[in-house]
Amino acid sequence: MGNAKLYDNHGRAINYLRLAVTDRCNLRCFYCMPEEGIKYLPKKDLLTFEEIERLVSLLATLGITKIRLTGGEPFVRTDLMQLIRKIKAIPGIHDLHLTTNGVLTAPYIKELKALGIASVNLSLDTLDKTRFHTITRRDEFENVMNTFEQLLHYGIPVKINAVIMEEKNIDDILPLIELTKYKDVSVRFIEEMPFNGEGNHYTQLTWTYKKILAYIQQHYPTLQKVTDPDYSTAYHYVVPGYRGNIGIIAAFSRTFCGTCNRIRLTAQGTLKTCLYDDGVLNIRDLIRSGCSDEELKNQLLNAFAHRPKDGFEAEERRSNHKPVSESMSTIGG
Repeated sequence: MGNAKLYDNHGRAINYLRLAVTDRCNLRCFYCMPEEGIKYLPKKDLLTFEEIERLVSLLATLGITKIRLTGGEPFVRTDLMQLIRKIKAIPGIHDLHLTTNGVLTAPYIKELKALGIASVNLSLDTLDKTRFHTITRRDEFENVMNTFEQLLHYGIPVKINAVIMEEKNIDDILPLIELTKYKDVSVRFIEEMPFNGEGNHYTQLTWTYKKILAYIQQHYPTLQKVTDPDYSTAYHYVVPGYRGNIGIIAAFSRTFCGTCNRIRLTAQGTLKTCLYDDGVLNIRDLIRSGCSDEELKNQLLNAFAHRPKDGFEAEERRSNHKPVSESMSTIGG
C-alpha cells in the first residue's frame, strides 16, 4: 500500500521530516551556539524513542517518506542505533538520512551501511586543523576526518556542509572544492544564519549565496550549472572533469521556500513547519496527555494547513515578533 500524499495550504508537497534526537552537542561551533554552550534540556523533556517511533509511524501514513536524523549531535544520544533500526522498519519510510559532526560516528559506519542509510551529511567547515579548533572550539579534527574517510570507504553517499563565515573560513572554500576532484562527494556551502544562541554576528550578511558563487566562478571560470534535484535547497554546480559536485544553499536569503517539502521536529517534540518559526505545535505534550492517533493526526493536518508561505512570513509570525536567536542545536538543523 503506497503512502498518502500530503500538501500544505500553498499546494507544496510535504514528504520530509527533519527529526532532532537531542539538543546536546560535543562541539561549540561559532555559528551554532555561544562558547559557553547553551542550557540543555533535562532528559525527561526529550521525546522518548517510543514516542518518536509512534509519531514517525503516524506521519508515514500521512505522506512522510523521508527522515533525516539531526541534533545537536545525534550520536551524543545513547543507543541512537537502536532508534535507527526502529525507524528503518517503519512501513512507508523509504529513505533515512543522517546529519552528524563526525566526532563519534566512525564506529557505527559499517552498521549504518548494512542498515541501508541513504546518505550522511557531514558538518565540516574547514580542512585546516587550526581553523577547525577556532570554529568548533574543540580539538576533534582527526576524528571528523576519519569519519569522512570511513564514509567514503563504505560507499555511503556523503555531503559536506560548510557554513561560510566572514574572517573564519573563506580560505577553505577552494580546498573544499578540490575534494570533489577525485572524490565522489558533494560539498555544499551554506549562508550563515542567526541560529547561534546570540543572534546575527554581523550587521548584514556579507557572504550571500551570490557572493559565494561569484568567488567560486572567479577561481573556476569553467564552472557549470547542473540540474537541481526536486525540492533541493541547494543550487548545484560541477567543475568539468571533477568527480563530485558543489552546492550553494541560500539559507538566510531563503530563495527555495516555494518548493519546501520539509517539516522539523525538535528534540523536545515541538513541530516547526518552517525553520524560521518558533514552533507551531507541542507534540510531546499532546502525546503525554493521552492524545489518540486520530486526534494527533488532526492537530498535525491543521498545522500543515496554516503553513507560512516562506521564511520571512514565518519570522514575522514569531511570538511577540522576537528576533531569531535560538541555537541551531535546539531546533534540529
